[in-house]
Amino acid sequence: MRTPLQIVFHQMQPSAALEAKVRRRVDALDRLGADIMRCRVGIEPQHRRHHNGNLFRVRVTLNVPGKEIVVSHAPAQDHAHEDAYVAIRDAFDAVRRQLADYLRVRRGEVKHHLAAVAAE
Repeated sequence: MRTPLQIVFHQMQPSAALEAKVRRRVDALDRLGADIMRCRVGIEPQHRRHHNGNLFRVRVTLNVPGKEIVVSHAPAQDHAHEDAYVAIRDAFDAVRRQLADYLRVRRGEVKHHLAAVAAE
């Protein structure tokens, strides 16, 4: 990655453990072979006043050549996201899928439809 990772905690205290989890997930994305220029991760609880049952929202912005991949994983009422680690996992799984699709298109590994092939 060309620029350092930026992790922002909104309306909550910074956590070294959550930061380490995010860094491991970004390192895994970096190993896919993408030329990641910038990565910004925002983590925030949905409601400030809850102590139990608070859902977490994770937003990941990934800049690669020619594209910006943004995943804003805000759970509807998925109580699995009461755990910030699960919310991070789900957001990065979505980013990984989008990044893999981007890399397939960039490498030219996409299917050509029969109508497009017949027209040529």
